[in-house]
This record gives sequence, C-alpha cells and structure tokens, in this order.
Amino acid sequence: MTPQTSPSTPPPARQGLLEQRPALRPEILRSSALRRGPAVVHLVKDPRSGQSFEVGVKEHFLMSRLDGSRTLGEVGEEYAARFGRRLGEAHWQQLLKLLWERRLLNGAGSAESAGNGGGAGSSGPAVSGQPAGAAPRKPVTGTLLKGTLRLAADATATTDRLYRAVGFALAPVVVVPVLLLVLGMETYIAVHAGAFLDDTVLLFRQPGALLAAFTLLWASTALHELAHGVVARHFGGTVGEIGLRWHLPMVFMYCTVENYPYLPTRRARVATAAAGTVMNLAFLLPFWLLWSLLPGGDASRGPLAGLLFTGSVLALTNLVPLPPLDGYKMLGHALGMADYATESRRFLRLLGARAVRRGDGVAAYPRAARIAYTAYGLGAVLLVGGSGAGLVLLCHHLAGDRYGAWAAAVPALLVAALVAVTGPWARRGDRHTPTSSTPPDA
Repeated sequence: MTPQTSPSTPPPARQGLLEQRPALRPEILRSSALRRGPAVVHLVKDPRSGQSFEVGVKEHFLMSRLDGSRTLGEVGEEYAARFGRRLGEAHWQQLLKLLWERRLLNGAGSAESAGNGGGAGSSGPAVSGQPAGAAPRKPVTGTLLKGTLRLAADATATTDRLYRAVGFALAPVVVVPVLLLVLGMETYIAVHAGAFLDDTVLLFRQPGALLAAFTLLWASTALHELAHGVVARHFGGTVGEIGLRWHLPMVFMYCTVENYPYLPTRRARVATAAAGTVMNLAFLLPFWLLWSLLPGGDASRGPLAGLLFTGSVLALTNLVPLPPLDGYKMLGHALGMADYATESRRFLRLLGARAVRRGDGVAAYPRAARIAYTAYGLGAVLLVGGSGAGLVLLCHHLAGDRYGAWAAAVPALLVAALVAVTGPWARRGDRHTPTSSTPPDA
C-alpha cells in the first residue's frame, strides 16, 4: 500500500478495503508481552525516528499480522477467532490512520522523503545510534564536571568487530566451565571471608597497591560495558553508542544497546543484562589462580586477596534486584515486567488506599500480578532495611570506639532517608500514560 499523500494523512478509503494487504515497515521493532500494572502491553519502536510507545494485546495482534501477505479480511478472521469480535471497516480505517500518522506503514517513509524533496539529510542513512534526520551528535557533550565523550564513530561496526573476535567465548563449551570456575572462586572467598576482609583492610592502607587494584577494577568496569554490547549483538541487538561518561570525580565507560528491550526472547534479555557481572567475575579468575599459586608468605598475596574481595563485592552487589542495578533488570526481564519497581510502588499504594476505603483498590489486577508486585515491593523494603541495618552495625563496630553513638546514628539516618525515597510510599515519577492505538470497540 503506497498512497500518494502527505505522511501525516492516512491513505484514502477505497473500494474493497478488506482486500488490501498493508504492511508495517520491516524495521519496526516490537517487544514480547510485558506486564504493566493490571494490563499486558507490548513496546513498539521506530528506529528511523527513535520514537517508541506502548500498545495493548489486541493492537499488537493486529500489527504483528500486517506483513503484506494477508488481506485485512484474513487478519480480521484471525482476530475474530482469537478475541470473539469482528472489526468493521471503520475500525480498520482508524487503526490504519494511526499507523500511517506514526509512519509505521510501508509507504509512509517514501512519502516523507518525497515531501522533503529528497534533499540532503532527508533520507540519508542514520548515524549509528541516532534517528534518521537527526543532527549529528557531538563527540563531546556536557561540561568539565559532567558530560560524555563518544569513543566510537560507528558503535555498531565496532561491536561487530569485537563479536567476530570474541564471539566464540559465548558458546556453551566455554560459558559453562567459566561459570563453574566463578562459582568455585566465590564459594572459596565466602568460606574464607574473614581472612580476605583483613587483607582488604590492609590493602586500603597501601596507596600504591590500592591505586593498582582500582585501576584494574576500572578496566573491569569497561569490559563490563563491552560485554553487554557483545552479548546483545550475539542475540541480534544493536549497539548505538560506546563512550566515556564522567560525573567528577567518577569516570566510567558506557555502552548503549538501542534495541535491548526488543531482543527476541526473555533468555536473550536476561543474558544481556547478566553479561556485565559475569565479565567482572571472570576478570578476577586469573588473579585468583595467581593468588592460589603464590607461597603463603609472599607479599603479593595480601593485595591480590584485597583485589579479589573488593572485586567480588562490587560485582555481586550489581546483582541486587534494585534499580538501576543489573540484577533488577534481570529480574524484570525474567518475569516479563515493565518498570517493576514503579509498578510495585503503585500497587502497594492502591492496596493501602483500599484498606482505608479510598479508591477502587487492586481489583483489576490478576492474582499472579498481585503476588509479584506485593513480593517485590515488600522485598525491596526489607532488602534495603536489612542492608542498612547491617551497614549501621558494621560502622558501629569499626568506629564506635572513636565516635561513640554517632558512628551508628549518622549511617542510620542515611539508611532511613534511602528507605523513604525507595519505599512504596515514594512518588518518583510513578505516573505513566501509555500511548496506544486501539481501534474503537476492538
């Protein structure tokens, strides 16, 4: 279907509408089903414009079948068999109008190019990681105190080269032994945590060794980011940008996967989220081997033990299921949840409001969603509170002799503030208005 109208105007009504075979543009991205509150939604993204929005199950069902091989009548028959309701021509006209206005249908892009006269920049290839037609992004943005530096002019090509070089390491014959070695290393460190902690304290009193250890850990964070990109590439993802981000005194690397939420399976999304932490832990394996081979009295064993303990703590902390950590993303993808923390807070607030006879409560939520949101909301509070209590006790143990009650009071106040802004009562941008394109009465 290639109407000769402006891109903001839907194709005109014709005789035999149900015989037409419209098709979405092949590059349009659609996610698998995600739970958002009481509803199930799908994400849709136009890589050309960079715009994304959400649609419901019925709209996604129709969009997934607009491939140019089926007539609207055939799609309507499938829709009626699935949902028990037929779509009339008025419904189809409204849906096609919305898809056309969003430039999601085949022909909308060519009409746009024609409308722009095919001038320079109107239909040229997009810079990697940028929507077509957007002004080229500057290599350096921000200020001296806070900003970014783009390291790769074409991040997609850079990731492709990395994948060709190291992609073999993603085969099960490599991944499984590495994971077993990592498990063995972390088990050993946990069993001997007291000795490793003592060596870590000594490491922090040796400036030279400490600088070397943190330089290695910074390199590990850079590999962490690249691992996300390479694993996403393995599953069909596209890396949009690789660079450095600083917020002084912190400087760290970043790697942006453009279509990460649209990877084909939950396994692919969970693996991509987990890749960074696995890379951090695998990075420590050679140092663990070296530490194991050195004689007991060697002076290098202490700093190496401190490196292993600090690196392990940093890596495993990233698996905690709290935003914005990778563990939170892994859990959300594994359960098929959109904005899991935000929706859990909303659910618990609605539940609390209903308890005092305010609002409609959570009647619209299915049972599985009620369990998932309750478990995460309360679990997050207990996790933050329990971790905070442990921090308070540790601070009091280490500094109580010197600072007395203040060694516990100050950390306790900080923990209370953290719980206040992360608990179910917090209102940090929780309001969400999904964009949909539902045909009337569909």
